[in-house]
Amino acid sequence: MVSRPVTVPAGGAALAGDLAVPERARAVVLFAHGSGSSRHSPRNRRVAGVLRAAGLGTLLMDLLTEEEEARDVLTAEHRFDIPLLGHRLVAAIDWLADAPGTRGLPVALFGASTGAAAALTAAAERPDRVLTVVSRGGRPDLAGDALDAVRAPVLLIVGGRDEQVLGLNQEAARRLRAPHTVHVVPGATHLFEEPGTLDRAADAARRWCDEHLRSAAG
Repeated sequence: MVSRPVTVPAGGAALAGDLAVPERARAVVLFAHGSGSSRHSPRNRRVAGVLRAAGLGTLLMDLLTEEEEARDVLTAEHRFDIPLLGHRLVAAIDWLADAPGTRGLPVALFGASTGAAAALTAAAERPDRVLTVVSRGGRPDLAGDALDAVRAPVLLIVGGRDEQVLGLNQEAARRLRAPHTVHVVPGATHLFEEPGTLDRAADAARRWCDEHLRSAAG
C-alpha cells in the first residue's frame, strides 16, 4: 500500500488530499464529500477502507481551500455551488490520469450528500474516464441537466428511513439515461448512523465497483 498526502491543482486552487493505492490496484475511487464535511469524514474513510481491502485505490480530498471553507462556514456560499465542486472533481480526475500510482487506472466516483451531485456533474464532463458513480445519502437531483448526460453506471444508496432523500433519489433516477440502481439500506437514516447500516452501504459500493470492473475487463 502506497499512502501519501497530495495537493491537487484545480483552476488556481490547491486542494489537499489523501491518496492510498494498494499494490496492483484495479481502479481508484475519488471521494466527494458533502456540505460541511471534508476529506477527514469518518464515514467516507470507513467506506474507503472497505474499498482498499478489495484492491481499489482511494483519493479523499477537500473540495474547498481552507480560506473558502472558513468563508463557507459563515455564508454557506460554496457548499451548494455544484458547478464549482464538479469542476474541481474534473480537475482531480485529470490529475489522477498522470499521477504516479494511478496513471491509466479507471476512476470511480463516490459522492455523499451534495458531493453526489458534483460527482455526477464530473462524470458527465469526463465520460471516457469515469467507470461508475456511487452516491451514499446523496442529492443527485442537484446535478440538474447533467443527469441526462451521464453515461457511466450509477448506484444510488439511500437509507430506508431517509424518506425525503429517497424520494429525491428516485426522481433523479428517472432522469438518468445510464444504467442505474437505487439501493435502499433498511433501517438507515440520512447519515447511516444505525449499527451495521454504513457497513452495508460500503459493501454495496464494493460489490457494484467489482461488478463494473469485471464488465469493463470483459
